[in-house]
Amino acid sequence: MNRLPIEERLLRNVRILSQSSPQEMRMVPRGDGAFPSVAGLRDIVSLVRAIVFPDFFDCRRNNERIRSCYLGVNIEKLYSLLHTEIRRALRFDNTYEEEEVSEEASLLALQFIDELPEIKRLLFTDVEAMYDNDPAADNYAEIILSYPVVNAMVHYRSAHVLLKLGIPVIPRVITELAHSTTGIDINPGATIGEYFAIDHGTGVVIGETCIIGNHVTLYQGVTLGAKNFSLDSNGHPLNIPRHPIIEDNVTIYSNSTILGRITVGHDSVIGGNIWLTHSVEPWSRIVQQKAFSQKET
Repeated sequence: MNRLPIEERLLRNVRILSQSSPQEMRMVPRGDGAFPSVAGLRDIVSLVRAIVFPDFFDCRRNNERIRSCYLGVNIEKLYSLLHTEIRRALRFDNTYEEEEVSEEASLLALQFIDELPEIKRLLFTDVEAMYDNDPAADNYAEIILSYPVVNAMVHYRSAHVLLKLGIPVIPRVITELAHSTTGIDINPGATIGEYFAIDHGTGVVIGETCIIGNHVTLYQGVTLGAKNFSLDSNGHPLNIPRHPIIEDNVTIYSNSTILGRITVGHDSVIGGNIWLTHSVEPWSRIVQQKAFSQKET
């Protein structure tokens, strides 16, 4: 049994853990600033949600006369938080000189805010799609306040814009925040059209290079994934298109798995528990063989 005094044992481990291991040296960016804050990114998404769904999440009476005041305060807060977190992310990007980081972070934060009206428009189409596809929904407010797909899509649509702006690290952290709370895993690199609905949602996976059209509905447990990976000369996976293309007006039922760079044609229905690795024509109906019972002879 180790009988060193408590203080000496604590100090010994402090000395060991203060030294960067070879693995740490290889994995951790060597910037001199702070990493983006997960708590700060969570606050950013909360502000986006309050801005695009005014009156729902700011605990005040629904009054248009004071809405602009609340929106102005929230957008100013959002800009400040975005500037801070984007600056932190850019500190570890070798393409920017130190003196350029703050100015570039400001420009990118403003470009994101310029996209808020389009983010809002898309999110309201998603709410409408959920209402139209779910007979259990009594009203739009219920969907906005409680449905996990709305939470996931606020995260995804915000992260997708940040990714298109070329901001490192932050987009993936934001979508993983939604993944951990909703069970819906959408890579920020996926392209998703308007009027997108996910019923229930738990276990849905949408890969990085997916392209999803308009008026698409998924149910719980659907995977839009890669069938395999192409490797470079060093054996590392290549980041090339490898996930499905889902055209307009497609419905995919629960626990179906669609893999590879294949196309599901428009106006198709993919039944539950389907394993699909080949393209299907528009207006297709892909279902399992009907269950049957066999009598003993």
